[in-house]
Amino acid sequence: VDGIGTVSGAPDMAVVQFGVQREARDAASAMAAASAAMADVLATLKGAGIAPEDIQTTRVGLDPRWRHAQDGSPPRVTGYIASNTLSVSVRDMDALGPVLDAVVSDGANMMHGLSFQIADASDMEDLARQLAVRDAARKASILAKAGGAQLGPVISISEGSTGGAPIARFETALADRGAVPIAGGSVDVVVQVRAVFELTE
Repeated sequence: VDGIGTVSGAPDMAVVQFGVQREARDAASAMAAASAAMADVLATLKGAGIAPEDIQTTRVGLDPRWRHAQDGSPPRVTGYIASNTLSVSVRDMDALGPVLDAVVSDGANMMHGLSFQIADASDMEDLARQLAVRDAARKASILAKAGGAQLGPVISISEGSTGGAPIARFETALADRGAVPIAGGSVDVVVQVRAVFELTE
């Protein structure tokens, strides 16, 4: 019998992906502009109290900008686009809105994603395991009774995959967190188990 246990909790950290993108006629100028903008963003993050270990560069890119002529002639390069992206963990949920507002004001012009997490979900996972086993036992008891048998002892229990997923739930109080309103919602930790029980007469 399969059993599922779900425990919900408020996220206590957010991971946001954002960056800077700048264009120029030559590659060096584009890269220099993107680097200068990212330096300002990094200084802003430092000033907001984000720890260095919570900031990671995920991509540095330089791509040509093409112009396609309508007369059938080959496309030509008219400039370059330089980009630099970061993954930042914000461990103070109250600071998330102001941090996003600050980095955009200081030069960030790309946003790739925002996810909510629980830094230490071990207690939630343990509780979800207990609930999953209880769920399996409940189902097994119903099946055994329907089949005219009694539920015996557990023979084996194995655990399947676990994971968390954000569930959006807007809260008006979150609008006070900064110029960028954030709804943290809740995070579910789900554990699935498969239990084998002995049947008795």
